[in-house]
Amino acid sequence: MLLRVVDLRELRDGYGQGYPVVHRYDPELGWLPIPNSAGAFAGSRTISIRHNSLGLRDVEPARTDRPTVLFVGDSFVWGYDVEASERFTDLLRAELPGIEIVNAGVNGYGTDQEYLLLKRIWSAFRPDVVVLNFTSANDRDDNTHNMLSDGYYKPYLAQAADGTWGFAGQPVPRSRQSYFTDKPLVKNLWLARLAVTSYIYLRHPKIEVPDPTERLVGMMRDFVESNGARFLVGLQFGDAKLEAYLRTQDIRYTSFDGADSYIVAGNHWTPKGHVLVAERVKALLSETGIVK
Repeated sequence: MLLRVVDLRELRDGYGQGYPVVHRYDPELGWLPIPNSAGAFAGSRTISIRHNSLGLRDVEPARTDRPTVLFVGDSFVWGYDVEASERFTDLLRAELPGIEIVNAGVNGYGTDQEYLLLKRIWSAFRPDVVVLNFTSANDRDDNTHNMLSDGYYKPYLAQAADGTWGFAGQPVPRSRQSYFTDKPLVKNLWLARLAVTSYIYLRHPKIEVPDPTERLVGMMRDFVESNGARFLVGLQFGDAKLEAYLRTQDIRYTSFDGADSYIVAGNHWTPKGHVLVAERVKALLSETGIVK
């Protein structure tokens, strides 16, 4: 009773502020939205969310003869605080009817998880263009750790003593939240939640590795181009180190500096901000000859 009254953040249900339980544990990626799940989401505003049969907040995938442009990213692509119809991907879908647009954004993902997800879903879409949306505010931090600040475990890229690179932390440990939702005893007994939380934090402490961001971007580019597709990057706002890398690697990119954002809950783009992002992406696609 005391634990319930105190209401410790570490013992609460959910997937962060305002999240309904629409994600499930994934041993390779850490978490993934539940296919065909739907609900209401309350962040800076209340929106409706629905995921398709692949767990993406998008329309159902369909084979098409039109060129396919696939976007990977985190909550900025997924559409935190906006209805699906207000996102830049849906705006582009309406403005570019000759292009198949795919939104493969997932809340909370780092570049490492986006790379692994892209490989998993590649055969479902076989895109002609992949656009990585890099969240300058937190992607570097996400890429250097095995867990997020709210306790969700994830895979991470690390360099071994012999100099080789590989993914570590797989299978990904279950977060305490997955026990809260999947195990009836832990869900209903807060003493059990306390025990599970204590055990998980002792068994799987937070790990930090040197920042592998540029390596991850290069790996994603190599994978995309090895499959005959084009690779582009969009930046939430300027990142001098990453921009220098993109220029040396001749990777075309654009920046979304100035996009209107909410001032709480992660500073995600407003509907007005998504309009600017759509304009910048369309300009990038035009500059690179993908659309006329």
